[in-house]
Amino acid sequence: MSQLLAALWDEHRSIAAVLHALRFLVGEKRAHGKRLDTKAIRAILYYLDVFPERIHHPKEERFLFAALRGRTTEADEVLDTLQHEHAGGEGAIRNLEQLLLRFEQGGDREFVPFAVAVDRYVDDYRDHMRKEEELLTQVARKAFTESDWVALRAEWASHRDPLSGLDDRIVNEEMIARIVALAPPPIGVRTSD
Repeated sequence: MSQLLAALWDEHRSIAAVLHALRFLVGEKRAHGKRLDTKAIRAILYYLDVFPERIHHPKEERFLFAALRGRTTEADEVLDTLQHEHAGGEGAIRNLEQLLLRFEQGGDREFVPFAVAVDRYVDDYRDHMRKEEELLTQVARKAFTESDWVALRAEWASHRDPLSGLDDRIVNEEMIARIVALAPPPIGVRTSD
């Protein structure tokens, strides 16, 4: 597998860990009545807004999706679906933020709509990543030549976050470190409020 795909799928592993943390924290309230740690939830939502929505998805579209469209029509239908899902990502985050605000202001009576939305978001996101990894990997392996892979690796290596100028990996690591610092065990390390 190309270094480009490995790097993208490594980012998926980071996103999946954050999605797990989100579902775990909500699940602890649902199953055990634990207090919902809204600081940690907000850090998670911020991560999901900034890293996947503003950095990861644009890279997928710019590098992988565009290159696939340039080489074959075999993946057009799935690429259209994936791009449609990318386009809906910001709205899904805003919905979660709004439902969290309602919970913070309205208390436990507002928890169930938030929890249901979290479950739907996490399930949809995991399915999205599965489609990318399973379907696009197969097509890319057939469609790309070695020179395509070399060109994609060179473009990828030169990419920096246009807002900060920072390496995407540093942005990702810093935001995950913030989640770990804010969340209680076993997701994070915070021991008191």
